[in-house]
Amino acid sequence: MQPIGPDAGQPDPLAEETLDSRLAYSGQFLRVFEDTVRCADGHVAPREYLRHPGAVMVVPVLDDGRLVLERQFRYPLRRTFIEFPAGKIDPGEDVLACAQRELREETGFTAGEWTYLGGFHNAIGYCDEKIEVYLARRLAFDATANDRGEVLEVFTASLDELLDWIAGARVTDVKTIVGAYWLQRLLAGESSASRP
Repeated sequence: MQPIGPDAGQPDPLAEETLDSRLAYSGQFLRVFEDTVRCADGHVAPREYLRHPGAVMVVPVLDDGRLVLERQFRYPLRRTFIEFPAGKIDPGEDVLACAQRELREETGFTAGEWTYLGGFHNAIGYCDEKIEVYLARRLAFDATANDRGEVLEVFTASLDELLDWIAGARVTDVKTIVGAYWLQRLLAGESSASRP
């Protein structure tokens, strides 16, 4: 299949030209920018967006096929969500090392096998965040791995249960939905993955 859009190295006819860029807010890990751009048709428009350092998500699969999930309170929506373990990448941190750290800190598990599933941009309209996704297998529990900063509940479920929760809108977290469908395709032999 040919990609849609200009060939690599060719100018993008839809690209916007940045005329002005201003840092409006800088927090602990998010930065908000207000830019002025010239669109491809010549009109000038404002753009507001977040800069994010990037994140990882881990799809942990136990030897019996059950998935390790967590329930975590998410303040912006003032409720608890069912999610796969995930977290932001620290400055200079290797992506796989971040995935290994997040799995251990959030769930207490380590993994003997890591497979890279891919990456995706989860909020392209207002944020540059990219989430890198790893499959973790050959899990072992380490009771000493508790991170005092993590307040969440860890539990297990089958992939079928998770897919049912997604279909019923009980699970609405986009990264977890993407991870579940990528895992389903991988197990069905419809996609390939690579070990780091």
